[in-house]
Amino acid sequence: MQTDFTISTHGPGLTEFTDQVARWVAGQGDGLVTLLVQHTSASLLIQENADPDVQTDLRAYFDRLVPPTSDPAMAYLRHTCEGPDDMPAHIKAAMLPVSLSVPVRAGRLVLGTWQGIYLFEHRARPQTRRVAAHFRAD
Repeated sequence: MQTDFTISTHGPGLTEFTDQVARWVAGQGDGLVTLLVQHTSASLLIQENADPDVQTDLRAYFDRLVPPTSDPAMAYLRHTCEGPDDMPAHIKAAMLPVSLSVPVRAGRLVLGTWQGIYLFEHRARPQTRRVAAHFRAD
C-alpha cells in the first residue's frame, strides 16, 4: 500500500506530520511504514514532540553549523543561483535522514512516548513538500 503526504511548511524548521501517518496506517495490522521526502533541501526526523524548544534548538544548531552563503565563512560555495539558503539546505539534507522506517503494531505506529515524525524544512521560504509512503504488512 502506498500514498503521498503533502506537507506545507512555514519556512525553516520542523513540521510534525505524525497524525497523518497514524491515520493512514490505522487498522492495517502489523508491518512497517517507510517514508521518503522527495526533495533535496529537506529532511525527515523522528524527534521529541513534547517540548517545542527541542525543535527550536535543532534549527538553531544546524543554522549555526551550516550558515547561508551570505556568511563570509561560506564564500567557498559555488551553488548560489537559487539564493543564499539553497546550498546550505542541500548540505543539511545530506547530513540528516531523508527516509525513515517505523514499525506498525496492530495498526498503530510504534513510536516512543515523546516521539513524533517531522519534516525538517531547510529553505528560508515556505514550501510544499511531498513525502512518499509505503506500508508493508507482515
